[in-house]
Amino acid sequence: MTALANLEPVADETRRGQIVRRLRQLIVNGNVSPGERLTETRLATQLGVSRAPLREAIRELVESGLVESTPYKGLFVRSVTRRDLEELYSLRTTLEQFAIQQCWAKRTPQALADLQRRHMALQTEIDLNRDKESAIELELALHSWCYELSNHALLQKTWEQMKPNLQFYFTLHQKAHNRPGPQRGAHDVYVRCAIGDNMQDMLDHLETHMRQGLETTKKCLPVE
Repeated sequence: MTALANLEPVADETRRGQIVRRLRQLIVNGNVSPGERLTETRLATQLGVSRAPLREAIRELVESGLVESTPYKGLFVRSVTRRDLEELYSLRTTLEQFAIQQCWAKRTPQALADLQRRHMALQTEIDLNRDKESAIELELALHSWCYELSNHALLQKTWEQMKPNLQFYFTLHQKAHNRPGPQRGAHDVYVRCAIGDNMQDMLDHLETHMRQGLETTKKCLPVE
């Protein structure tokens, strides 16, 4: 696993959090291939940590769905199938439409200004073209807006649990487009509908927006 050779030792005071972050970065950035095996011994040596915090970090990645633990075989970076993508995007579309419905009446001028700031931050990052991880995080922050504004605790928890998988799938989406990050104008209509007066226009756009993303991402997967 050549990408793991570049890992640096992790500071003792924040070991578990840094381990999770380092491994998640490798996975969502595509440096470790789907289906690739991970070994605790090698990871512990290269990160300079003991097995206990490493196992805790791996458990978190397993729970988030980025790593799979197979009895008697070991740990593997999650493989992605077309069915996985269909399930994720169908659930995400339903949740985000619900979040829009929940937050629609709560769209104060301050809330709308916050959405526009998030959109501008994403566009600025795309223009800077620094790294795809930052752009993906800002894209997720843009979509987080309606969940946060909904003030629906269970909905927000579900969204947070889904975000690591979305980071992974956004990476596949950019790979399908052969670019390092989101397209600059990809969310212009999304934001315009979100600050508009017609909620149904926003719900319809979400359906189209998500479906286009799904069909594009599926192109980078082998035919099953």
